[in-house]
Amino acid sequence: MKLKPWVQSPAAFWLFAAAVLLCGLNYWGHVAPGEVHPTRGWRLAYGFAATALMLASAVLSLRRQIMKHPLGRAHAWTQLHVYGGSLFLLLVLMHAGFRWPLGSLTRWLLLLSGWVTGSGLCGVLLQKWIPRYLTSGLENEILYERIPELISEIQARTANLLQAAGEPLRSFYDTYLAASLRQPQPRLIYFLDIHGGIHSQLKKFEYLRGLISETDREKLAELQALYRFKLEIDAHYTLQGALRWWVYLHVPPSLALVLLVAVHGFTIIYY
Repeated sequence: MKLKPWVQSPAAFWLFAAAVLLCGLNYWGHVAPGEVHPTRGWRLAYGFAATALMLASAVLSLRRQIMKHPLGRAHAWTQLHVYGGSLFLLLVLMHAGFRWPLGSLTRWLLLLSGWVTGSGLCGVLLQKWIPRYLTSGLENEILYERIPELISEIQARTANLLQAAGEPLRSFYDTYLAASLRQPQPRLIYFLDIHGGIHSQLKKFEYLRGLISETDREKLAELQALYRFKLEIDAHYTLQGALRWWVYLHVPPSLALVLLVAVHGFTIIYY
């Protein structure tokens, strides 16, 4: 099976698959035959293993933010974060005996574990898909931080272009384009079809072409090129913005999960 297009490290993937298999065999060999309380035996060991993997996965963020001289390669830590986080959820389910917990704290732990792992995997997919999608569907590569600057440049060039334009072209701009050129506009269509989303917005130029002078047709062509560039900026703003907002869906719940695991561990040890 060729995994290279889908995973960065086939070796890490197969190691993860082997760990999942070993966890399954261990669970069905030691826990499934009879009831075992979560605070005893193998189910307690699964809980400790899940905690260790959670902390190891969290080290990736600490490695980026705190360590001046990080240990190991970033690629290896990323693989640990992805596969360790996925294995963490499996161990949490094994610790819970694949049952819905009875207590409020343990229910929140299970829900947060699922959310953090699921949002993490969604983030991996977004980071793999969005850059390829943007480069294959658009003509221009745009840095997210430069978007305000680029929009200001488009506005300035458009103002110069329309100074000597006829009334039909200026009226067309005021009616159909002015509001769109003021600021970036996210559009959900860009997640599904970048080309279609852009071309549907450019159709409005066609009906005006036969109603204006030859000089204004040249200006209309320049205006259309500027508007197309603005639409590409909107596509980058929409899709790159999704990557940035994803962080807020993943990191705060992850911190809450670490806190709840600490409280859960404290209650097991002292009560």
